[in-house]
Amino acid sequence: MTTFVLLLKGINVGGHKKIPMADLRNLLTTSGFKNVKTYIQSGNVILESATKDIARIESDITAVILKHFGFEVSVLVKTRVDLERIFKASPFSEEKKKASYFIMLHKTPDADLVREASEKVYEGEEYEIINDCIYFFCEKGFGQAKFNVSFFERKLNTFATARNYNTMLKLLSLSA
Repeated sequence: MTTFVLLLKGINVGGHKKIPMADLRNLLTTSGFKNVKTYIQSGNVILESATKDIARIESDITAVILKHFGFEVSVLVKTRVDLERIFKASPFSEEKKKASYFIMLHKTPDADLVREASEKVYEGEEYEIINDCIYFFCEKGFGQAKFNVSFFERKLNTFATARNYNTMLKLLSLSA
């Protein structure tokens, strides 16, 4: 069995795509996954799977959520090693890192798309795109940022989901 971290995009936000975590744990357990744990209500799941095929896990979970809850959810699956690599690769100082967001990408974008996206800047906002993650810091906080996940998804041609520093630490701890 291999441990995976699932990041579900856009659930339980503003009353949309509601998925109770107890129901999600039960659904994933009855779908054959083991030791299913969730963290907060925003779609963080740690589980074990007999298959190591990430694309299959993503498609299987997307399908069971659609069948059970009646709506589609983008599912990003990472190994603990992936998450640790992303966390450690942050280009920010420790102080900025603690106030930053990790916008994880479903796939590593083409270098030309990264160059094009990197041309856009806003005062007080910093980001760096490294492989499959955008490291994002905003002096005013994520909720006040001019950049948003949708901008990067459009520019980089992949879906993404953001987690803050504390959530990343907890996911690393829970997947150990």
